[in-house]
Amino acid sequence: MQSLRARPPENLEGLDDAELARLARQRHGEAFRLIMQRNNRRLYRVARSILHDEAEAEDVVQQVYVVAFGKLAEFRAESSLATWLTRIAVNEALGRLRRRRPSLELSVLDAAPRTNAHVIPFPQMPTHTDPERGAALKQIRQLIEHAIDALPDGFRAVFVMRDIEAMSVAETAEVLALSPATVKTRLHRARRLLRRALDAQLASALSDTFPFEGDRCRQTTETVLARLGVPPAPAG
Repeated sequence: MQSLRARPPENLEGLDDAELARLARQRHGEAFRLIMQRNNRRLYRVARSILHDEAEAEDVVQQVYVVAFGKLAEFRAESSLATWLTRIAVNEALGRLRRRRPSLELSVLDAAPRTNAHVIPFPQMPTHTDPERGAALKQIRQLIEHAIDALPDGFRAVFVMRDIEAMSVAETAEVLALSPATVKTRLHRARRLLRRALDAQLASALSDTFPFEGDRCRQTTETVLARLGVPPAPAG
């Protein structure tokens, strides 16, 4: 196997997909690295949305690059490199799902949601130095992640691609081998199901928002009474 070149061309960031793929075929290490850095998060999320398993999704990401870098000669730049890699990820994830459930057909994408939810990490979310704010954001994120995880398989995949990864309708349809109309329908239903799930979980919490009780409530009461000239209640 040829060794990776130690010194890739300058201004790699500005290269288009075709040129980046050409350099990767020539085994430029930095071209490999840039392709992965640009696509890791998307591939993980897409695989995770299908497999419902974090460790296996990570394994899919690695396998995608192994397969893709061995087939770079087949990349014709007819679609973006990200779309091409995402299609490989979807095929790999669905293949694993079929091996896990031999009778699985593509109709699994409309199956009922499973209950053993895991958490989808959102690497781009900022960290905060305020521990209370960080803890609150973590709870909110986990609430949303669990609600996304509870979506039916096909709806979850479309939601992750469209609303989390901001893929276009056309790209999502191409990757999932669906019609654009089906993508739109599933996204609409996914959003509705997600809103319903979050409404149910947040309803009880809303009644406890902006608490004003205990010492704060008593202090305000006594302050107002004093301003009105009302004598304080007798101790006892």
